[in-house]
Amino acid sequence: MDITDSIILGVIQGLTEFLPVSSSGHLEIGKAILGDNSMPKESLLFTVVLHFATALSTMVVFRKDIWLLLKGVLKFEWNEDLQFVSKIALSMIPAVIVGLFFEEQLESLFGGNILLVGCMLLVTAALLFLADKAKDTHKKVSFKNAFIIGISQAIAMLPGISRSGATISTSVLLGNDKTRAARFSFLMVVPLIFGKIAKDLLSGNLTYETSNFTFLSAGFIAAFVAGLFACTWMISLVKKSKLSYFAIYCAVVGVIAIIYTFAN
Repeated sequence: MDITDSIILGVIQGLTEFLPVSSSGHLEIGKAILGDNSMPKESLLFTVVLHFATALSTMVVFRKDIWLLLKGVLKFEWNEDLQFVSKIALSMIPAVIVGLFFEEQLESLFGGNILLVGCMLLVTAALLFLADKAKDTHKKVSFKNAFIIGISQAIAMLPGISRSGATISTSVLLGNDKTRAARFSFLMVVPLIFGKIAKDLLSGNLTYETSNFTFLSAGFIAAFVAGLFACTWMISLVKKSKLSYFAIYCAVVGVIAIIYTFAN
């Protein structure tokens, strides 16, 4: 992998993180096409760095929302802000459990398994298609809904399952408002990513010695800049456009990935 490849993968991450098309799936496909032969742990390090960059871009775009939530929480009252933060914390539980007890199994899936990515993209397409048929409402995300959405986020740790696609689709299928579903989906991943980074830093899972930080930095900057642009533009697109468009896209990419696997 050279700097150009790192930038390309960073842009892919930044653009696909906020659309329900699976950024992790696109990264695995991109690395396979670019000929990345990294070991799964090293590949996971690069993926985590790019996700960290887009988490920062999410915080920049949602800085006003985050600031209002923090002010509401600091009032130490059971208000709407504290309830929202509590729902986000609740939604994190399933993913935390998967990350703690199935980390090695999960890491092994990030080694260029394009067939798995293709199949999971088809699953994402099906979820988006079903969500597209759901009626739009003005319902808020409840605590029970938050936990169920958290389960879908844990499942979306598989490469090819779109995190935003899975969480937004699950939320919409539960009868929640699409705008609220999108906002909850994008904010709920931020503490999870930072938690993952902190855990890896403390445990020493990130292999610094064998990683080229020039490539990591180039990918990080590309993902952050692309994320800033994508988050302001594509969040609006997710809210206003029909999810069936993304379902078709995921289905097409999924089929191409499967064909690519058997052709090589």
